[in-house]
Amino acid sequence: AVRAVAGVESATAGGYARSLRTSHGAAVALLCPGDGHVLLRLRLDDISDLEEVVRRCRRLLDLDSDPAAVASGLGRDPLLGRLIAGLPGMRVPGSAEPFETAVRAVLGQQVSVAAARTLAARLVARHGDPLPSPVSGVTHLFPSPERLAGADLDGLGLTGRRVSSVRALSRAVAAGDLDLAGADPDQLDAILTGLPGFGPWTRAYIAMRVRGDPDAIPLSDLGLRRAMERLG
Repeated sequence: AVRAVAGVESATAGGYARSLRTSHGAAVALLCPGDGHVLLRLRLDDISDLEEVVRRCRRLLDLDSDPAAVASGLGRDPLLGRLIAGLPGMRVPGSAEPFETAVRAVLGQQVSVAAARTLAARLVARHGDPLPSPVSGVTHLFPSPERLAGADLDGLGLTGRRVSSVRALSRAVAAGDLDLAGADPDQLDAILTGLPGFGPWTRAYIAMRVRGDPDAIPLSDLGLRRAMERLG
């Protein structure tokens, strides 16, 4: 809820809803906690997108990971072992919209969560595609890479460096030079390194969230560093 971007996401105690740009149109997914499962309700423009959307929602919640294998591997570490014992089954959030996640990684560079959320909401309000039938506060699709590649980004509060980064990322994805979800981790890192403004933190964050790379870790992350300091 703290990170939900107005227009494309809505998070309450009862569940999480978000829009998805699909192969044949759009979808709105509502994910609610059930008894030993997550209940998914969908509104689809085209029923043929059902399997794709279910797969992406599973990736968002990291449902195909093996918590037992994670606990076995990391549980041997003196520090992480205690954390895992206290929070069994903890998973890493994934991404149902890789391009959106990558753009939001850029917007979140060296600013607070609230500031990044505000910047993303402004981007959606100006360049997002309105849904014909809003659902649970979800009103727009996140802007497409084709739209942002040549979009007017002035007046949104973005620095010139972030504007350059968003445009370069958008052009690479729109041209087919960068497949955020399909590239192997080394290829993804190499391509992102060649784009302006994609330093180690941003690249690791994208690899962690979009690719589910278990070896990706944003070591310079302020929240992570503070947590490790509290743990000694």
